[in-house]
Amino acid sequence: MAIVPDMSTIDIASHDDAALDEVNRLIDELLGACPHPAADQTTFAGEQFDRGLAWVHFPVGLGGLDLSPKYQPVINGRLFAAGATNPFPRNPMGYGMCGPTIVEWGTPEQKQKYLRRIFTAEDIWCQLFSEPGAGSDVAGLATMAVPDGDEWVLNGQKVWTSLGHRARWGLIICRTDPEAVKHAGITAFVVDMHAPGVDVRPLRQMTGGAEFNEVYFTDVKVPSTELLGRPGDGWRVSLTTLMNERTAIGGATPPRGSGPIASAVELWRELPAGPRSAAVLDRLMQVWIEAEVIRLNNMRASNNRKMGVPGPEGSIGKLASAENNKRVYEVCMDLLGANGLLSGGYDVDDNGRQTVGHDAITRAFLRSRANSIEGGTSEVLRNILGERVLGLPGDVRVDRGVAWNTVPRG
Repeated sequence: MAIVPDMSTIDIASHDDAALDEVNRLIDELLGACPHPAADQTTFAGEQFDRGLAWVHFPVGLGGLDLSPKYQPVINGRLFAAGATNPFPRNPMGYGMCGPTIVEWGTPEQKQKYLRRIFTAEDIWCQLFSEPGAGSDVAGLATMAVPDGDEWVLNGQKVWTSLGHRARWGLIICRTDPEAVKHAGITAFVVDMHAPGVDVRPLRQMTGGAEFNEVYFTDVKVPSTELLGRPGDGWRVSLTTLMNERTAIGGATPPRGSGPIASAVELWRELPAGPRSAAVLDRLMQVWIEAEVIRLNNMRASNNRKMGVPGPEGSIGKLASAENNKRVYEVCMDLLGANGLLSGGYDVDDNGRQTVGHDAITRAFLRSRANSIEGGTSEVLRNILGERVLGLPGDVRVDRGVAWNTVPRG
């Protein structure tokens, strides 16, 4: 039975200390019930969800306490110190993107069915947006969903689906009205990745991993109860997912000097005195400063988010961190010199987990190329920020106001 905390007497606007006291009380209760979090991560995550400590800004009874997200770092800090693991890597698409989308667009039944198992990672999720002919222009997608009684029948192909080979459920957007303009004729669904007609094919990357996939749908039946929103709401649903994705990818606020930049600093320290030239040090300091500015900006953006709905800060952080990661690992490769050409072979697992040492740096360098593609390409993000945040003139769009089925496609 879910443990629903009584938050009715707490007014977050005027009793911040009372809210913090209640959060700490619930943390004490959780750690008292589960003193060894790492022993059974699934059980611990379930207990955390039931006490509203999973996504603290979510509604009471759905893993949250209806509080400001500013309390989540308090929760995470105490639980990590007690030995709990970060839930995000266990189910990144579910935790960072699909869960927030379901809480905003899902029916009460969908929220009860999916959210807890997302947080416990009992059900891995994936996101099915990009297609071979609709990557940067996702709204041009061609995967069709046709109503058939109480079901919808899906046909089409998606690509670059992270963890699709491990996922139990997927959040998919499909074309449901080809006579509408491209943004208006899209609908979002929850799709069973184990349903008949779903064919998942992993794509081997140059790192040796295969966490990306292409997914084919052939007459896949989806119950009407699995719509997210209403028919035609798919573009707005996808924006919720994408904004959360960009925040999840680029919105982290790790300790100063941690993350990719820590690898570059460590390599610098390992260099003999001779190769430590002023020019190399200048490049290292430049990327370190960039990483620190991104971290501080993400802290400010986190403080600005009141109830967990990201604004343009997510796109800013994602764009900046993707480009900085590439520059950091370029510096790392230069610091490694000829050792950077060595690799231990293509033996990483399907989750992209890497070995340690210089070999890991080489793989991270190769993997960083994807940072400026996944979650929205850097080019698209620059257009979004330029047009929607800065108010600059947009690109010429020949398909504006034109029915999707009349737009020429290659």
